[in-house]
Amino acid sequence: MVDRGASGREIVLQAGEYEARIVTVGAGLAGLRYRGHELVVPHGVGECPPGYLGKVLMPWPNRIAGGSYSWEGATYDLPVDEPTFGTSLHGFVAFQEWEIAEANASSVILRTLIAARYSYPWTLLASARYSLDAQRGLTVELSATNIGEGTAPYGVGFHPYLAVDDARADELELTNPASIIYEANASMIPVAAHDVASFGLDFRSPTLIGDSRLDHAFAGLPEGTWTVTLRDPASRVGVSLSSDARWLQVYSADYIGRVGVAVEPMSCPPNAFNSGRDVVALGEGETHTLSARISGFQS
Repeated sequence: MVDRGASGREIVLQAGEYEARIVTVGAGLAGLRYRGHELVVPHGVGECPPGYLGKVLMPWPNRIAGGSYSWEGATYDLPVDEPTFGTSLHGFVAFQEWEIAEANASSVILRTLIAARYSYPWTLLASARYSLDAQRGLTVELSATNIGEGTAPYGVGFHPYLAVDDARADELELTNPASIIYEANASMIPVAAHDVASFGLDFRSPTLIGDSRLDHAFAGLPEGTWTVTLRDPASRVGVSLSSDARWLQVYSADYIGRVGVAVEPMSCPPNAFNSGRDVVALGEGETHTLSARISGFQS
């Protein structure tokens, strides 16, 4: 571990030909290498990363329209931290310091308190476990337990930018098994579901991203565990993300130079606190966990 920087402390994990770097601010994934290749867009512990690189998103992922929502008959107003779209983005913990609860050569557990506040009057204990395995790659388990009173609305997401070294998104092949894509309004809130083929963004077979611009929520994922892959046809190096989450956001990193592609498993869609769709009702003492795995390959 090193002294604190803009992203807190850094923990380096190693297993076989993998190396992962985890930072304590946002319990973020700051780097993942396999056989010397970068599998995610990296950042240093001394940097405040752009675009939510590698961040944990709790107690909601993505956006809440207008920063306002209702739960059990009461209305709550959140800080609007994305004024361009008038939304509340990615929860409370992405730029919060997490404590190192346990650490060894190949795994680390970080924890933080999501304290009750006027806009979200429930208390959650959050944890992020990163485990590196020489064969399986990096497993991520994101959990939250309601340690306060009342039933809390809850959602979670993970925000890694998959990459193959410094290749631009345009040069990479994407495979995404989702069959449903959501059209968004001017505030980036989903308003209509479409078949991916009719919408022109069908990546169910390996397809070069080219000049396609992606910043969409996807559903219609296979039952059980699904896998998204990103591959560089030139080097034949690739990276995969697997999860059993029912929602996925894919973003072609247009505002940070289109290096890599954000592949974000989510427990609920954008604006779920208003739509009610797949919001977890987290009762007193209950725990919810989202898992994902990132691994490298060469073919």
